[in-house]
Amino acid sequence: MSSTRRGSKRTRPDPPQSLQDDSDVNVFSDLKEIMSALQQIREKAHEDARKQKEESISSVSTEVKSKIDELKSKLEKERQNFAKALSNECESILKDKAADKADHLQSLKDTVSKFEEDKESLYMRYEQLRKKEETMITEHEKFCTEKLAQLEESLKKKKLDDENFTILRKTLGSFLENEASDEEYPPDE
Repeated sequence: MSSTRRGSKRTRPDPPQSLQDDSDVNVFSDLKEIMSALQQIREKAHEDARKQKEESISSVSTEVKSKIDELKSKLEKERQNFAKALSNECESILKDKAADKADHLQSLKDTVSKFEEDKESLYMRYEQLRKKEETMITEHEKFCTEKLAQLEESLKKKKLDDENFTILRKTLGSFLENEASDEEYPPDE
């Protein structure tokens, strides 16, 4: 509206002073309207910019939320995969430790078993040596008993021989009439 008035002012010849005052009032009024319209446009632009910013913020917020949810999901999957891998690793280590423990236990059982076998073998050897020793002792005792019996027999025989010798000597002495008496030859006992 104001542009038409201005355009009409330019095409019209200059009005008298009173009209010019009216036209200044009209221009002032037009300027007020223009300023008001500019203010409204500005407010509208600010409102539109604010709405656009809100929409941008909302869009970015939605996008950020989506990215965060995507990252959370990815992190959860990675956490689960890591937990699964860690669980498998721990299970593997535990199996290895159990197998190692079983090997050590088997080794100890083998050692104890070998010790028991060696102990049994040594005990059998001990028993054989003990029996052999008992047999040797018995044979030695028997030998000694026989020798003692032989010695006793020999001693008895010697005593008998000594008695016979004494008798023989006495008998011979009486034949020979030796002046020697029996007292010179005491009997052997």
